[in-house]
Formats: sequence, structure tokens, C-alpha cells
Amino acid sequence: MAVSLVPTEAAPASPPHDAAVSARLGAVIPAPVRVEPLPGVTYRLSPETTVRATPEPGPLAVAGQLAELLRGPTGYPCPVAPAGAAGAEGDISLLLTPEATEPEGGGAEGYQLDVTTDGVAIRARTVAGLFYGVQTLRQLLPPAVAAGTPGPGPWLVPAGRIVDHPRYAYRGAMLDVARHFFDVDAVCRYVDQLAQYKINHLHLHLTDDQGWRIAIESWPLLTQVGGAGQVGGGPGGHYSKQDYRRIVEHAASRQMTVVPEIDVPGHTNAALVAYPQLAPGGVAPGPYAGTDVGFSALAIDQDRTYAFLADVFGELADLTPGPFLHLGGDEAFTLAPDPYARFMDRAQRIIAATGKRVLGWHQIAPTAHVQGRVLHYWGTARQDAGVAEAVRRGAQVLLSPADRTYLDMKYTAATRLGKEWAGRIEVRQAYDWEPADHLDGVPADRVLGVEAPLWTETVTTSAEIEYLTFPRLPAIAELGWSAPGRRDWAGFRRRLAAQAPGWRAAGITFHASAQVPWPAPATPTAPATPTAPAVPAARRPGDPATR
Repeated sequence: MAVSLVPTEAAPASPPHDAAVSARLGAVIPAPVRVEPLPGVTYRLSPETTVRATPEPGPLAVAGQLAELLRGPTGYPCPVAPAGAAGAEGDISLLLTPEATEPEGGGAEGYQLDVTTDGVAIRARTVAGLFYGVQTLRQLLPPAVAAGTPGPGPWLVPAGRIVDHPRYAYRGAMLDVARHFFDVDAVCRYVDQLAQYKINHLHLHLTDDQGWRIAIESWPLLTQVGGAGQVGGGPGGHYSKQDYRRIVEHAASRQMTVVPEIDVPGHTNAALVAYPQLAPGGVAPGPYAGTDVGFSALAIDQDRTYAFLADVFGELADLTPGPFLHLGGDEAFTLAPDPYARFMDRAQRIIAATGKRVLGWHQIAPTAHVQGRVLHYWGTARQDAGVAEAVRRGAQVLLSPADRTYLDMKYTAATRLGKEWAGRIEVRQAYDWEPADHLDGVPADRVLGVEAPLWTETVTTSAEIEYLTFPRLPAIAELGWSAPGRRDWAGFRRRLAAQAPGWRAAGITFHASAQVPWPAPATPTAPATPTAPAVPAARRPGDPATR
């Protein structure tokens, strides 16, 4: 496997079950920088175990999350207490380490995890590093911990040292809440699942032809009218500002940044239904519940359109602590290149004026450059001259090649959910590529990271989200976290198989790919019957067959 397993000392003989416990140290996803096991040695949680942390709000909050995770399955009180200069014997300690004594893990998100018979210590420079160390510790615990219900134990952790830090600063996943609406609880559940694999950005696709999902006080009909539909019909829904703040706050507690997307100038039918004055000719279209794309656009030569954008992006910037606002920019098929470029020049400057960085689908590449902008590449080609030129002008690239990362693609011909315009994506297809050299003309140092989008034309429940996400999301998460020398397919498929007992315990629905040697039982509970109304086969984005 890709990680280094270096014994450091002889260990006493262990009971037979310790072999399975020790194996967990070599099954972590994403693959750590270095793993040094102490063979046959384990740490045992006990009723006396205390979770200690550096006495500051951030570390104590992470300690509280860990304690909550442990209390349900173990039945132990697991109190949280301030840590001293070193952890107490028998306890779990989360320790912020000053830069002068930076742990070997290094970096703002790096950590060092040490497990001995006497306790567990996670050291990091930042709260994010402590959080990611805890996510690794979760994978070292028995899978039954994920159930959250009392179990018999024993609660053993394999001993050793893990030193770790990420490759890319941006490791993302996208959830489309516009085609089908998902409430705050469903989004927060998804955040929790993503965070376990060290995903640190949640991209929310908030607007599209079928629905507008975020309240804008200065334009209230966007949600009152534009939010009242979805693919196939149905009531739709939207987030109040308080709802959105709940998502942002929950994501932040999982060290995740929310990236909101308002897709313009196309994909705007819902906005035009609410405010016909934004439509070309001032004529309101009818509500749309299908899945075709490219037919809608704002009236780009009207000053009121840019006042609208300033209001929308201004309010959203005030709600969003993260650095990015995503303005979409794809599939504006009704606009010629020159008018599109004029629109995008003004729209990007409106976002820049809020103090946020512009993030947009790679169709914005030929338009004027603004400082700090990022092109979100979803194409299936390995070259794009416009993107390469935009990079030469200063842009960065976020990679979501649709034939590798789109979680809404079917796994196989037999997959009920999803689509096929970018091909079928089995686990190896999602895993076996290299972001640094994927796109010709884009140097490795201009790649900001990777993101796994999930479009929801065929998806209506959390179980369906999970089924299309797992097991592909961990594959893409490892591409974002682990350097090429720490990755290989043979090792990954074995480590991926080891995740299944925890998913089952947590009630996560997943696809039992034939490419992975799953432990018995091999077949998970899959979404049973279609819940989405039948809609015409279409694509999002880029299927030339529909145009």
C-alpha cells in the first residue's frame, strides 16, 4: 500500500483479535503521509477515559465532538476537560502546538496522532489540524462506534504514530439543492459524512431553472415564487437567511467552508418567473420542472439586471464568511460570445467589490480576468485553450472533470439513479487520475484542488445522495489530500473495503462496487424504488446529444 508502515519496537504478544485491530492503522482514507505502527499494542477506552484539550474554545469544541461520538456506543461518560502541557495517562488529548514546536505533520491542516497503551495524543498547529486528526482516530476505532448505540466493546485503538497533512487547500463536494430541494438537516447530515474524509469545502448550487433556494430580502419573490418548484413538480422549498446561517455554522464546526453558487446569466428561469423585468423583453416565462438546460438568460443589457446582481451577491457575501462566491456562468446558449463577455465582466467586478473571490464554471475563461478568480473545470477533454490562456493571465483552476468526479453519473448500466452523458463512473474511474497533469497548459501549481459535484435531477432523498456519493467520494477525497506517491489502486480498494462496516453501522447507503473486495455482507441497503417523478433524459452540464 502507499503508506509507509515502519515498526518501531517489539511488542508483547497479543490476543487473536488484535490482528484485526492493528489492520485499521493501515486502512485510513485519505492515505496519510506516514504511518508507524506498534505491532500488537493497543489503547483501550475505559469508563475513566477523559477527552482533554488545550483550554481554548476551538480545541474544546473538537474535544466535545469526539466525546459525543464516544459516549453513545461505549456508555462511558467521556468528560471533556482542559489539558495541561502533556496529556494525562489513559486519556485522549487534543493539543494545539505552537509554531516553534510544530508537529511533524506541519501546515495549517496537518496533525500528528500518537497512540500508546497509555493514551492518545493529537497535536496540531490549528483547530483544523486537530479536527482532521480526530477524523483519522474515528477510523482507528471499532466500526461499531459509528452506530451511536450501546455496544459490548472492547473499544480498542491500534498503537502507533500517524503524521499527516493535505496536498491541496481546496477539497470539495457540491450538492445541487436547486433541481430537488434538501432541507437544512439533510444538508448537515451530508456535511458530517463529507467531513469524515477531510473534505473542507461545501459548494451549494442554490439557483437554477427549476428553483431559487436562498432568501434575498431585497427581492423577496425569488423564493416566494421562484422557490416553489423542482424537477418533476412538487413544492420545492428554500432556505431563510437563518437556515443558511445554520448550514454555514454547522459546516464551520466541521472545518468546512460553504461556497454558495448563484448561476448566471443562464439557468435563471426561476428568477425570471419571479421577476419578469429581469427577462429579455420583460416577458415572464412559465415555471419549469424539466431537466433541459441552456434556454434561459437574464436581460444582460438592462441596468436593473446589474442592480439585481449587486443586491443578490451583496446579501450573500454578508451571509458567507468564506472567500468565494460562485457565479456559475455555464450553458448560456442564448447569448452570443460578445454579449456574454460584457455581462461576465460586470458580474465578476460586482463580486470582487464585495471582497470575495470569483469562482465560476470554466466557460468564463475567455472573459476579463479579475484578481483571484478561479475557473471550475467540468469538461471531459484533457485540453482547453481558453482555460490555459486564462491561467496564463492569472487564474487558478478547480478540477471537477465530469467523467471522473460527477457523482450523479451511473456506476454501471444497471444503476437506477443517475445519468450517463459523461459516461459511467465506477470507483476506479473516479480514483485513477492525477489532478496535477490532468489539463494541458495548466501547471501543477495553478491547480487549487478537486471537487466532486452531485447534481440532483434524479435524486430526492438522503439515501439516494449517499448511494451516489459512496464509495466514490472517498476516492476523490484521497486525490485531494494524498500526494501521488501515497496512492495506488490496489491499496486503495483494500482500504475502501474496510470502510464498509462503519458505513453499515452508521446507516449509510452505498454502492457495493464489484471492483472492491467488500467484507460480508457484500450487499448494502440500496434505495429501493424510484422516488423522483419521471422526467425527460437530459444532462447537466455538457451533453452534446441534447443540443
